[in-house]
Amino acid sequence: MSDGNSPYDPVLGDWQTLITVFSPTEAYMLRGMLQAAGVPAAVADAHLVQAYTLLAGAIPVRVQVPEHRLAQAKAVLVAFERGDYGLSDDHPGEETPP
Repeated sequence: MSDGNSPYDPVLGDWQTLITVFSPTEAYMLRGMLQAAGVPAAVADAHLVQAYTLLAGAIPVRVQVPEHRLAQAKAVLVAFERGDYGLSDDHPGEETPP
C-alpha cells in the first residue's frame, strides 16, 4: 500500500522542507498540488500530529521536496498562494437571473 508520498530518488538530492503547516489535511493538499505540477513531494510528521491530538497545535507537519526541485516547488507554492490554481466562480452554461 502506498502512502501517497513520492518515492525517494537520490539523483534529485535529499528531502528539504518546503513549508510547515499545522494541519495534516493542508499538508496532503499541498503535496497533491506539487505532485500534479510535476514536483515529487512527501508529507512528514502527519501521523505524529494525529497520534498526539492534544499537542497538535505544537507539532508542525512538514511538506518536503527533493533538494534539486526546491526552486520549482517554491514557484508552484507562490503561484498557489497568489490564487493561480483557484477555481472560477463562473459556471459555464449556467444562466444568470435577470
